[in-house]
Amino acid sequence: MTSSSSSSKGNVHLELDGRLAFVTLSHPGRLNAITVAMWQSIGEIFTHLAQQDQLRCVIVRGDDGNFAAGADISEFPRERADKAGVINYHTRILAPTLAAVARCPHPVVAQIEGVCVGGGLELASQCDLRIAGRSARFGVPINRLGFPMAPDEMRGLLALAGRAVTLEILLEGRVFGADEAMAKGLLTRIMPDDEVAADVLRCARRLEQGAPQAARINKKTATLLSAAPEPLSETELSSLFNYAETSDHKEGVEAFLAGRPPVFSGD
Repeated sequence: MTSSSSSSKGNVHLELDGRLAFVTLSHPGRLNAITVAMWQSIGEIFTHLAQQDQLRCVIVRGDDGNFAAGADISEFPRERADKAGVINYHTRILAPTLAAVARCPHPVVAQIEGVCVGGGLELASQCDLRIAGRSARFGVPINRLGFPMAPDEMRGLLALAGRAVTLEILLEGRVFGADEAMAKGLLTRIMPDDEVAADVLRCARRLEQGAPQAARINKKTATLLSAAPEPLSETELSSLFNYAETSDHKEGVEAFLAGRPPVFSGD
């Protein structure tokens, strides 16, 4: 079974192969940058897959040799034009999608090739296993765009890598390789580039042969035993999005879209 959910700019394809599901991000020419429509499609697909008791594993991957180059910044002037837009984008579009991936009762494996940055890394962080190619690249260079990582997007990275690594990634804004990502605890394992897909499939077959109830209980137990902070209050959440109308935020996005270095003033 194959289906897809699409927009004029990008697509998310769902393919069911027996008890395995393949979710593929596709945005040709943009390194699979994730549009609003694609974020929403991912959430809808994972909500659907959560109800499919026959499934044993979900594989998330990208088309054409890349996982995902984060969110599609070309949409920002329209989707994140002011504070209300920024809050809507991060709390009502990205956050519910990442939560849907995290809540999936089936094991979720990220097949990471090429770039896995920004929102791509946020998505991969919500998966249970992450198998990457040797030449894959990681990072969250949004400090150059003049804005921080939203709270509900940081949860997955914090849970995966911890406070020190999360702050290093966000404060330095570097893009780094698979070996460093492995050392930071971001990956399950690294494979030669031309063996990633085959290794992911072998992993999925092993998961398929295991007891599905045991896998679901293991996921639930791990969640229950992991420290989860209380939800932020409306006041706290609003204060964290005050940056939305600053000159630095505007400068960062405008500079990126214009292809020039940003000049930040601190305002």
